Amino acid sequence: MSLDTPRTEARRERLTAHEALQRLEHERASRLMQLRAIAEAAPAGGEQMASTHKDTVRRVLTEVEAAVARVQDGTYGLCRACSEPIPVERLEILPHTPFCVPCQRDAT
Repeated sequence: MSLDTPRTEARRERLTAHEALQRLEHERASRLMQLRAIAEAAPAGGEQMASTHKDTVRRVLTEVEAAVARVQDGTYGLCRACSEPIPVERLEILPHTPFCVPCQRDAT
């Protein structure tokens, strides 16, 4: 496809609440599966690494729950820092993110 070929598919600005909840539920299920796998495979002597990994997964689960709350209150997909819409492509990749890329960069 050349650069001057018009796109026939319109770019969506936001995910629907149903789509967002589906993605977040998938994210939640994946993270819960990770926690089970860590618990089952924790090697002897690797407790510190397993604990760190569990903490990271739990942090993401907390972010997923916060994103579900944002879907319910109608603020999902809006950056918490600048209030601008988060691009749908970013939400498809990281459905629990509360920030657009520029604000995420500023936060770190």
